[in-house]
Amino acid sequence: MRDKERDDIFKRFQESFGNLEGHFHVLEQRVPIEIQMEYFKYSERMRHDNAEMSDEDFELYKQSLFDEQATVERKKHVLSALAVSHEVRAYRLLEEYARCPDPDATDWAHMAFTESRLSLESDLSDEKQIYISTGLGGKGEKLRFYTLFFASENKPFEIYQRQVIEREFAYYLPKESCEIERLTINDLYAELLFLIPVRKEIKAILDNVISECNQYGNFLSDAFTMTNVKELSPEDIAVIIKRRYENDKAGH
Repeated sequence: MRDKERDDIFKRFQESFGNLEGHFHVLEQRVPIEIQMEYFKYSERMRHDNAEMSDEDFELYKQSLFDEQATVERKKHVLSALAVSHEVRAYRLLEEYARCPDPDATDWAHMAFTESRLSLESDLSDEKQIYISTGLGGKGEKLRFYTLFFASENKPFEIYQRQVIEREFAYYLPKESCEIERLTINDLYAELLFLIPVRKEIKAILDNVISECNQYGNFLSDAFTMTNVKELSPEDIAVIIKRRYENDKAGH
């Protein structure tokens, strides 16, 4: 990806949040994007039907959630029905179930609980409620990102360079209200899993921390790979490193 294309992507991402006013709700759990999309489509159909939830319905839903014989599909239906009901009792039931959900319904339970909380706060508050969900989740009003940094010219990091990365990242990122959850330094790359406030300028922060490290020698590339969909596997990283090496040899 060319630098300008990358800059444009970060700019559009930042503008999408910078122009929003309201209270952000971030899905904290890691839920695969495919399941999120399935949930949103299912939930939209439930809202379209807009059936009132009677006392009898609620009791049946409650029984189904904690019935070990109930199918996963039944529990998904119940969870979605409770989430779109806009009722406090439904929220409390979802909260209870989400603490210890069935393994096959865990992601659905977290989605339903978050939607229920958001709908109730929207009903009770004049402030606009904004829901943000990503594959890696987040915490509070911070999103979780996975970032892959590369050694310049594919030269393995020296011991002092590893120490510089650890020190500068640990010093600079918290100053920007970011939370480092994991920093792993390998021979040719470093992996960072961190939380960043949604309104912060992501690219500027990472460019600055790279610049701080490179005051001790230009050992860290100013190019990086970043995603909030999933963490990259060792196989994914090997493919990216190989592609970078081949492009460098070709002069791209």
